[in-house]
Amino acid sequence: MLYLGIDTSAYTTSVAVVNSDGKLIYENRRLLDVPSGERGLLQSQAVFQHVQNLPGLLKEAFGRIDSARVAAVAASTAPRPVEGSYMPVFTVSRGQGEALAAALNCPFVATTHQEGHIAAAAWSAGVELPQRFLAVHLSGGTSELLLVTVRPGGYHVQLLGGTEDLHAGQFVDRVGVALGLDFPAGPVLEKLAAGSTERLGIPSAVDGYKFSFSGPETHAQRLIKQGAKAADVARAVEQCIATTLEKVLRRAVQQEGIKEVLLAGGVAANSYIRGRLKKRLEHRAVGARLVFAQPQYSTDNAVGIALLGLHSHRGRF
Repeated sequence: MLYLGIDTSAYTTSVAVVNSDGKLIYENRRLLDVPSGERGLLQSQAVFQHVQNLPGLLKEAFGRIDSARVAAVAASTAPRPVEGSYMPVFTVSRGQGEALAAALNCPFVATTHQEGHIAAAAWSAGVELPQRFLAVHLSGGTSELLLVTVRPGGYHVQLLGGTEDLHAGQFVDRVGVALGLDFPAGPVLEKLAAGSTERLGIPSAVDGYKFSFSGPETHAQRLIKQGAKAADVARAVEQCIATTLEKVLRRAVQQEGIKEVLLAGGVAANSYIRGRLKKRLEHRAVGARLVFAQPQYSTDNAVGIALLGLHSHRGRF
């Protein structure tokens, strides 16, 4: 049997299909177009583009599979698995998912974007996580420290802390656009940072499980105005994010008594940040076990949504 997943996030339209063994059968996604020089899209603009993108992606998916084998259709219907969580973009995936499930005479599974990130990260890492683990969801729309408990068909997610202003992805994108990079700036900023020759400092702002990126962004913009080399500013941004996460996770591992930490979301795909965190947190003094999604499954995708459809249909993980 097959399980179809749909995700319409703030900047990506995604469709995926997995089989009953959890093997990926089809996956495709389309980044939304952001005008050059802009730092994002209005929700109404994103909704319009999702409505244009989704039929083509679904047509391609159904060209690869037998629709009679689809056992369930799953879709992200909200950003997070908490009451009141809402973004207009997810009305597109919900609407298309419900319509397809009705047409195919199969169950519709409503899940969330955040649970999809967690499921895709765990699946792509190829490791078995315990029933309770820590997770960091780090993207343009979310920067949160989570305590995750596996439940039938999904996750119970408890928010421990997170950003009080800018998300990590917004920090990266705002500095990237100021440096003349296209939005979203993450992958290009990472390549730019590789050419850094001088270490610049951007102070981190952490208070327990809470952290802030607005002050660091202001500091980075000041460095740019002062004529700092673009590559050095880019590396300083990466270093600031890594240091921020290190402080938060060091405290969480010690206070919560949980060693396993899953990192998901687009910013978590950055290789410098990954390497820095592994070096600083996996040694014996801390003893954390960091689990990273494969980079292509750190960014927004529907693979986790399809997997959650499978698990919900089974009633277990």
